[in-house]
Amino acid sequence: MTIKAVRGKRDGPTLFVSAAIHGDEINGVEIVRRLLQHRALRSLRGTLVAIPIVNVHGFLNNSRYLPDGRDLNRSFPGSPKSSLAGRVAHSFFNNVVAQCEYGIDLHTGARHRGNLPQIRADLQDERTREMAEAFGAPVLLHAKTRDGSLREVASDQNIPILLYEAGEALRFDEVAIRVGVSGIINVMRQIGMLPPSRVKKPRRQPMVTDQSYWVRARVSGVLRALVPLGAFVKKGAILAVVSDPIGDTSGDTEICAQDEGIVIGRTYLPLVYEGDALFHIAKYKADIDEVLRHYHEFREEFEPDAYDPANHDPSEYDEDPPIAS
Repeated sequence: MTIKAVRGKRDGPTLFVSAAIHGDEINGVEIVRRLLQHRALRSLRGTLVAIPIVNVHGFLNNSRYLPDGRDLNRSFPGSPKSSLAGRVAHSFFNNVVAQCEYGIDLHTGARHRGNLPQIRADLQDERTREMAEAFGAPVLLHAKTRDGSLREVASDQNIPILLYEAGEALRFDEVAIRVGVSGIINVMRQIGMLPPSRVKKPRRQPMVTDQSYWVRARVSGVLRALVPLGAFVKKGAILAVVSDPIGDTSGDTEICAQDEGIVIGRTYLPLVYEGDALFHIAKYKADIDEVLRHYHEFREEFEPDAYDPANHDPSEYDEDPPIAS
């Protein structure tokens, strides 16, 4: 496991940023790479501990899991005498996480499943909520910790930690990457590791919720999704249609929202089976027009400009050109 520590000339907090605890969730790997090149680190106070690939075995094999078939993010705090997952979890937690005062853990959706940029955290903890609001993601989801997760053991040690979810496994998503880098820099400013930005931007109001639900397939067939990530849907709205591949429209089944909210996750597979999770919707009712306005502004800020490789002059760019989707 490769770890890079960047220490500022002046004292300050210690923050760890980790990615690829699930080896196929690779957006975070690119976020950490860009973070380590960011010019703002020249003014760093304290120590940034960057771990671009926690689950090295899974990363090399394009797999979510370790070779022993276990999920590393269900194996904490682990033990030096247990399975491979338990040993990796124990070593990572004790040698890295427990030595830090704050943490940000980077994730994506599963294979063939995309997530809207969002922060999942214990929003009832004041320090964690302040970090979450500073990050700048369009959605903040209060989420309970899961048994054996990194968030659970960090919380037990009173270490505020954010879980950033965005994009899809095994794919780079330029918007998700840009939001992640910007969000980490924002958090570092909020906890005193970086000076305030000279460019004053109005803070956008995120959608904050503690309830979400999955809409599942009622029948098997070919899925035709009708709403994208980030769409606001009302109760009863048609999200998709599951059809017979032969073309008999009399057998079409409409998939509808059970309650109003914003689509924060969806499957990209066209073939679905009865019971499959199709859309993840965060429940939300208040001030939706204001939230949608902020979301559209958010998209405009992070959407990459057109890039022409034929006319690319590296000297004109302060950062890497965008990754094409």
